[in-house]
Amino acid sequence: MQNYFMRLNFVIVFILIQMVNAQDFIITGKVFSLGKPLQSASVFVMDTNTGVTTNEEGQFSIYISNIENPRLVISYLGHKSQIKSILSETTDMGIIELEWDNKLEEVVVSGTLKPVSKLDSPVPIEVYGQSFFKANPTATIFEALENVNGIRPQLNCSICSTGEIRINGQEGSYTMVMIDGLPIVSGLSTVYGFSGIPQALIERIEIVKGPASSLFGSEAVAGVINLITKLPENSSKLSVDSFVSSWGEVNTDLAYKYSLSKKTTGLLGVNYFNYSYPIDKNEDGFTDLTMQNRISIFNKFNHVNKFSIATRFVYEDRWGGQMNWLPIYRGGETVYGESIYTRRFELFGKYQFNKNLTFQFSFNDHNQNSAYGNTIFNADQTIGFGQIIWNKKIVKNELLLGLAYRYTRYDDDTTATFNYLSQHNLASITHLPGIFIQNQTQINAKNTLLLGFRYDRNSIHGNIFTPRINYKINNDDKSSTLRLSTGTGYRVTQVFTEQHAALTGAREVVLLEDLNPERSWNANLNFVQKFFLKKGAIIDFDLSLFTTHFSNKIIPDYDTDPNKIIYDNLDGRSISNGLSLNANLLVQGGIRVNLGATYIDTHAEENGIKTMPYLSERFQGVWKVEKKWISNDLILDFTGTFTGRMRLPTLGDLDPRPSYSDPFSILNIQLTKIWNNSMESYGGIKNILNFTPARNSIARSFDPFDRQVAFDGSGNALPTPDNPYALTFDPTYVYTSNQGIRFFFGLRLKYN
Repeated sequence: MQNYFMRLNFVIVFILIQMVNAQDFIITGKVFSLGKPLQSASVFVMDTNTGVTTNEEGQFSIYISNIENPRLVISYLGHKSQIKSILSETTDMGIIELEWDNKLEEVVVSGTLKPVSKLDSPVPIEVYGQSFFKANPTATIFEALENVNGIRPQLNCSICSTGEIRINGQEGSYTMVMIDGLPIVSGLSTVYGFSGIPQALIERIEIVKGPASSLFGSEAVAGVINLITKLPENSSKLSVDSFVSSWGEVNTDLAYKYSLSKKTTGLLGVNYFNYSYPIDKNEDGFTDLTMQNRISIFNKFNHVNKFSIATRFVYEDRWGGQMNWLPIYRGGETVYGESIYTRRFELFGKYQFNKNLTFQFSFNDHNQNSAYGNTIFNADQTIGFGQIIWNKKIVKNELLLGLAYRYTRYDDDTTATFNYLSQHNLASITHLPGIFIQNQTQINAKNTLLLGFRYDRNSIHGNIFTPRINYKINNDDKSSTLRLSTGTGYRVTQVFTEQHAALTGAREVVLLEDLNPERSWNANLNFVQKFFLKKGAIIDFDLSLFTTHFSNKIIPDYDTDPNKIIYDNLDGRSISNGLSLNANLLVQGGIRVNLGATYIDTHAEENGIKTMPYLSERFQGVWKVEKKWISNDLILDFTGTFTGRMRLPTLGDLDPRPSYSDPFSILNIQLTKIWNNSMESYGGIKNILNFTPARNSIARSFDPFDRQVAFDGSGNALPTPDNPYALTFDPTYVYTSNQGIRFFFGLRLKYN
């Protein structure tokens, strides 16, 4: 806090110095569109909070004091904004004509691997910027995504907080997470890797729902989440964002921009998160929230129009368990705790040879040293990736060719990488070269066709082919757009798993010789309609119908032989159908409303028996309401999620816990005060309804080492007078956080 006051004093002194040479202005004018006056158009001074709105005749008069070289920004919903420089002390700007802007000019890259306007992209892409996530500040991207329709962060363990990102109800292993278009987070790192990505360094997030394997290869089955980091040249010189919560969480983000030369700039970012106050409000003897001490250091160099290189280092120490757990108990049988040390290094970037040829690369090493009770699990994963992309516009066609290679080395101390012939631990190494091609044809102003094809040669599974087709049609002013997408995806098996049953060391991992990669076929129909109403109000609807059919779905079998984990393909089919609707409303008076709802019907069918996957919701809803009071520099954000019931993993027919969760809603509210160009404060309440899972989520929490459980010869629990339901210790019966209602307060400082 002392640093905050020091920076505030510096800002005050800086402002006083500027006031010495500043002058006063009175500016008048009129704002028109199509020859008619615009009422309630916004007129404000750039880089300040000084502003007015026009009257019913489109007139404005604004007094500017103590501002050097001011510039006016004139804007109105549905129109292109204008910036006007002020050249004299008293100025009549006359009539300022604003042009209609009935299209979004957001530039996206995730759908086609090249920059393209979001509206012109034949692939439906959702884009979320910083302002969206500021409405509900979080320490990590994992938590921030909970307010995106069709995306749900899912906790898989109530003790160590392992998690995954689900798209349209599909398991996290089907989601590819990229940073700047490169596959950084995958495999082992999907377990704890999300928690080390600081939100403050993200410029925007692009989301593609549905298979994208024709461009990105394995894992991009349910979709792609592409985290686009900030460009140094577009960042503030220095920025700090820090908040604390009533549970004792502390999160601080710091970013500093510097110059190496006239054409090369750098961005240094540091994120620190700490939570070290054990809380047990559900009184089960275990921590409700995992203790965490994490630091992430990010550095990015960018040379204008030539190359960019970024590095990131993450270290995290986390633990959860019985309330009296101490580090001296790590790996023992005295007090139960799950302790994980994570070290992660990343290097990624690109080199632009010319406007048509680009080389992209990434390298990451993820090391995990962990203890789950008395089970030690150490693992190391190294992934190297490189691809070269060539694109060329030929008449009405935009051709793109790419060559890619991915190297994966994985090693752990479990039976997953133990070679029984040599009686030694051998790392698993996978080579994955590939080639892809796509062509986008602009048939005419209203019709666009994209064809894509990829061929991969997996060193384990052999040849894999993934085609796709995307077609887009729009009307003259592009207020209505229809997109049809179809394609295939694939995923190879990942034998390393975080399930405790695989970490005991008592099971042999068996990969059947005829194991085939998972394949999926997807079709998506997307319709976007925009309505431009009176006084600049805008309503847009985004409706999607989707279906995904899986073949060769890979499922680990723990039941056939209690001494083995057998990976086999599903002898049947798995289908996921659904509907998703997003509605956005911008109205006069500083009100913005975002609503989203997704319905999902997903099931697997084998031998005539249909089952619903664990932890897959039927219905999900999200909403965000923002109200701005420009004259008072206040912003009120109300955000929330609704999750329908999910099938939960019980421990057999005798387990008294419900097989399905109850529907639940998480509501948050935040108030932001903008003090000046350099400082704003914010605070609010998370989980207003104080929703938490049932107190008996952890089975037999009083006996974490199963000392009082009787087993038969096959290792199955037996019902006894002290254990009538034949339960064992189990922390996997979890579907949301145990963290209840909490208050938070934060401060943002910025110096340009």
